[in-house]
Amino acid sequence: MKPNPLPPPSPQEIELKLSLPLADPKLLSQQLSRVPVLLRRKPSHQSLHNIYYDTPDQQLRQQRAVLRLRRVGGEAAPRWLQTFKTGASDTSALSQRGEWESPVDGAALSRQALPATPWSDIDADGRLFAALAPCFVTAFERTLWLVRRRDGSVVEVALDLGQIEANCQTTPLCELELELKAGQPKALFDIAQDIARTVAVMPAHMSKAQRGFLLAQGELNQPYRAQLPPLARQTPVLRLAQQVLRSALAQFTHNLESLLVSDDPELVHQARVGWRRFKSALRLFRKFFPVAVPAPSEALLSLLEGMGELRDLDVARTATLPALADAFALGDAQRTQSWQTMMTVLTRAASQQRAKVRQTLQTPATGASLLAMVQWLEELAAHKQVMPGPGVSLRQWSKQRMQRLSQQLDDARRVANTPQQWHRVRILAKRLRYGSENLHDVLPQRLARQGVQQAAALQDSLGAARDMAHISHLVAVLDWPADVKEFLRGVVVGAGR
Repeated sequence: MKPNPLPPPSPQEIELKLSLPLADPKLLSQQLSRVPVLLRRKPSHQSLHNIYYDTPDQQLRQQRAVLRLRRVGGEAAPRWLQTFKTGASDTSALSQRGEWESPVDGAALSRQALPATPWSDIDADGRLFAALAPCFVTAFERTLWLVRRRDGSVVEVALDLGQIEANCQTTPLCELELELKAGQPKALFDIAQDIARTVAVMPAHMSKAQRGFLLAQGELNQPYRAQLPPLARQTPVLRLAQQVLRSALAQFTHNLESLLVSDDPELVHQARVGWRRFKSALRLFRKFFPVAVPAPSEALLSLLEGMGELRDLDVARTATLPALADAFALGDAQRTQSWQTMMTVLTRAASQQRAKVRQTLQTPATGASLLAMVQWLEELAAHKQVMPGPGVSLRQWSKQRMQRLSQQLDDARRVANTPQQWHRVRILAKRLRYGSENLHDVLPQRLARQGVQQAAALQDSLGAARDMAHISHLVAVLDWPADVKEFLRGVVVGAGR
């Protein structure tokens, strides 16, 4: 009797997603055609119309699955494809997921096209399929280049320009997808870096489907807060570090992408929190890294500095100064006018700084630096996985690290007396907070909670003092009415007593 043959491997889609923060998307196709890796490769073009389906309570989305109906070509002679995807990730620009695509007869879902997929694992009796309804639509023009490399790798580079439509709302679609057809994922990053030398790109961890659901719910381009990954105590350190760092970098890049189109001050704050979480995790795990972390480029450092200046202006404009308005005006019309003049100057300064930040985001060197970090992070899993040390569990190592940080914070706070010493206290508080949050599932709950509370209380008090000190800087550099300046100098002096 012959043994049963092994089941065929699940079809996999491996792709690198990039957003394109260029001011004028119409220039992108021309710019990409001049990139050396795409030069002399004749592109092809497709018109794509896609309908995404889910249940009213989004059961597919909850299980990281996507079901899509795609029309290729125009309405006169369309070709329809049904695609089912599983295992979509929302924490990395590099995604690897199951993908099953089948031709169908027309503009309607076909359950007959699903038996060769894992659909039965989530819908054994067909009830879920019966409850499916259209959720949103994507419509875009796709320009395709096929890159065959000497090492045998094959990569499809797709430029998608169009829009997402949901609940009578639309949002522009402008992104680049690099899909691996043959070879190793490194080929994706090699080609992406070639593109990033001349075209501004940013790692994008959200798929079209994820953006479509957010648009349908009215949540697109909202501040993206920390999404702490679930951690297992027996996870090797490099794998755990990868999960934590992916989460932090996703928070950073997600908010950067939204910052290009939204003036919400919270986006800047959450982007900076994501970067601080990322840096804190790099420091926490640094002795385990088999290769050095790529150094930030000058452009990325300029972006971070510019965001810090923008955050200071936003805090002054939306929190610190509005709380002092009544104390200054005292119901006097002339003083009220002086205050409004000051706020107008401050608002203009914040708008100018926000424009500078956006310009830096549109600089190729910024995205290239972020792309190098994503590649370094994704290749961590290829190295030998390790544990903290002989006879030392991950839980023990994590506990020792946070206890040591807590002691360092207490010691620094006891002797702090100068601005430099208080700055070190702020830095240690951030490390303790983000370390306790990042290791939340492997630390004893009481220790994790205490670390966050201890650090958060210090950050709040020191942050308020720093915000007041920044008012003194603004008084010196901005052209404000004299009576407002005199009042604010008095407030700063009083706060320092």
